[in-house]
Amino acid sequence: MSEPWAGGEFGERGHCLLAPNPGIMTLDGTNTWVLREPGASTSVVVDPGPIEDGHLDRVDETTGEVGLILLTHHHFDHSEVAAALAERKGCAVRALDPDWCVGADPLADDEEITVGGLSLRVVATPGHTADSVSFLLPTERVLLSGDMVLGRGTTVVAHPDGRLGPYFESIERMRALVTDGQVATIWPAHGPVLDEAGAVLDFYLAHRRERLDQVRSALEQLKDQPHPEGIAADELPRRVVEVVYADVDETLWDAAELSVRAQLAYLAERG
Repeated sequence: MSEPWAGGEFGERGHCLLAPNPGIMTLDGTNTWVLREPGASTSVVVDPGPIEDGHLDRVDETTGEVGLILLTHHHFDHSEVAAALAERKGCAVRALDPDWCVGADPLADDEEITVGGLSLRVVATPGHTADSVSFLLPTERVLLSGDMVLGRGTTVVAHPDGRLGPYFESIERMRALVTDGQVATIWPAHGPVLDEAGAVLDFYLAHRRERLDQVRSALEQLKDQPHPEGIAADELPRRVVEVVYADVDETLWDAAELSVRAQLAYLAERG
């Protein structure tokens, strides 16, 4: 059994406020990251989180002066209170998707952001969703990964918005940041901090490639099963899930089906 995760202080610049929304998809809850340069009065809030059980009030009370709110992607467990927090703090919200921005332009890949002496770099990392971004905190050698990398287990490629080709490219890009010495630790949006960034990313790549091979094998297996009218296109993903994820709790099958749909689309694109 894994140790429970409760957030806390990390490095010299990071504080994680754990939202009270634990679940199958959110693990212990959403990690709201509050970043502040030592000695500064102004912070940056990454993924202010959901509305559940007074999380907005807690973030408001804990953060003091906020210069900017950033979103790793649009999913509600990350973004739901962003506009309300921005109104309370008198600051802007920025995301890759302009629809989720408040009072500011959308983020750009490789953009440098400086707030209260704190410097971040935007790293576009689509895959979980089309608008997924990570944030590099160079002074800590940390990558805030959003939902692209989780503190436990592996993420969902949320088809059709999420796509497997960009996912592979993004994980490779993250891995290159480790190889270059820019990243040593990952601060994810769910689950505990990951101190061995390179090993985690290697596992992510190997795991997804293994799953892709299992999907290919499942397709061959299903072809050999008698079915008077064949398997309907919309039925196929769930049938693949039943084969590939047979040893996984069925409560996770709906999430697994999103990734399987992404895998099937990936295979179809490549003939």
